[in-house]
Amino acid sequence: MTAGGAALPGPDGRLRCPWGLSAQDYTAYHDTEWGRPVHGDDALFERLSLEAFQSGLSWLTILRRREGFRAAFAGFRIAEVARFTDADRERLLADPGIVRNRAKIDATIANAKVAAEWEPGELDALVWSHAPDPAGRPAPRTLAEVPAVTPESTALSKALKKRGFRFTGPTTAYALMQACGLVDDHLADCCARVPRAAG
Repeated sequence: MTAGGAALPGPDGRLRCPWGLSAQDYTAYHDTEWGRPVHGDDALFERLSLEAFQSGLSWLTILRRREGFRAAFAGFRIAEVARFTDADRERLLADPGIVRNRAKIDATIANAKVAAEWEPGELDALVWSHAPDPAGRPAPRTLAEVPAVTPESTALSKALKKRGFRFTGPTTAYALMQACGLVDDHLADCCARVPRAAG
């Protein structure tokens, strides 16, 4: 996300984070998915893989290819991706429905092989153990107040790398935390921000 302004009204008059109004694909993703809690090893593996593929690119590029990614990577089911062979790697490198980056493809397969050795729920537990206290930071008023990296994302990145994951730097880890609801970075006035219960 770029630094800058406050929430803006959309065509329906409701205020949203500015990036959520920059394309129709973004609006649906912003309103119904981004910042909502995601649990489950396979679901988090998918988001982690897509965030890694996004590195250096627009998230819109990935969002518009998500179904292609899901088809190419067996629905991001860890056990299945872990069994991918050199023939699968070559298939992926020739697949126009995804971002054909050899390093990122290799990392996704390698990460699946690592995660496949873990106990069920272990990836979910590791990721969510780095969720910060929601009371620890006020709701951002503008995009300029939204960080790209936090101490928690740096710690998550280190924990994943220590366990053998690739392409999981602190910025990628924080994007995962934002997308999967470990933090709520919808702006304070955004219609998609979930009100926090008092007390």
